[in-house]
Amino acid sequence: MTAPFSDLAAGVKSRAIITAEDTLEIRRAVWPDGKIDPAEAEAIFDVNTSVKGSGQDWVDFFAQAISTYVVWQQSPVGYVDDAKADWLMAKIDADGRVDSLGELELLVKILEDATNIPEALKDYALRQIEQIVLTGTGPTRDGGSLDPGSINATEANLLRRMLFAQASDGPASISRAEARMLFRIKDATISGDNAPEWKTLFVQAIGNHLMANNLYHPLARERAARLEAFMNNTRSSPASFLGRMFSSKPARGFADAFAKRDVVDQDAAIAADRAIDSSEEAWLKAEINADGKLDPLEEALLAFLAEESGTAIKP
Repeated sequence: MTAPFSDLAAGVKSRAIITAEDTLEIRRAVWPDGKIDPAEAEAIFDVNTSVKGSGQDWVDFFAQAISTYVVWQQSPVGYVDDAKADWLMAKIDADGRVDSLGELELLVKILEDATNIPEALKDYALRQIEQIVLTGTGPTRDGGSLDPGSINATEANLLRRMLFAQASDGPASISRAEARMLFRIKDATISGDNAPEWKTLFVQAIGNHLMANNLYHPLARERAARLEAFMNNTRSSPASFLGRMFSSKPARGFADAFAKRDVVDQDAAIAADRAIDSSEEAWLKAEINADGKLDPLEEALLAFLAEESGTAIKP
């Protein structure tokens, strides 16, 4: 960490307020080498914890800088390792809460930027975002606000970003844990003055959980590391690579990938997932009947499922 950045950080922390000019000076002091070192990451987090007021300039820089450190500065690139996941959770927990500006945006940005993250961090992000949506107050990065007891358009957009982020619990699809979280949020805010965007998100996300087919699964971190090492190996010639590829059994996968039966299998898998099976129906009924009544969002969900799947479910 450079002396100018250390002095800037100390000055901001002493005032407990950061201006757009402060943010610009810190950005200039940190980014010349294009990297965030561990000491700089610690200092940036400490500044965020210390300030009582921050604008969009600081929130953007904070989320970008820490995401760069956590997501992009290790091998394989895009895969958050356990050490950095543990560091991130400890830093957020240091002040006992998720800050409604910087730390909240940071969690969502890491989910969006990363290819995959440890399960512990996925679970942590899910819990923290649920709590901040239900209990948080104050402004968010895009100028909206967090309002406890109801879901506004800003919060619905925040949830949508998190749920469909690349490194979320179910990339491109909604996992069972995420579906349960949505039902908990729905139950806690059912009497609130909720935005139409929340109803749309709830219905679409639960429908996705029950009917979507997720063909994408990120490589495991270990396999991604081996692939990255191979791609960075400049000692192998293209000829030797092609020779190894076609002489090995896995090479059959290149031909199999284009076989017609593969397309048919995918179509069959999509059709099978679109149908709601008995275990999915039992789970849905249990969620709907938990409070002994059918609310408007659940009615909308059942109507959507009947139209999309062709199956009418009666709770």
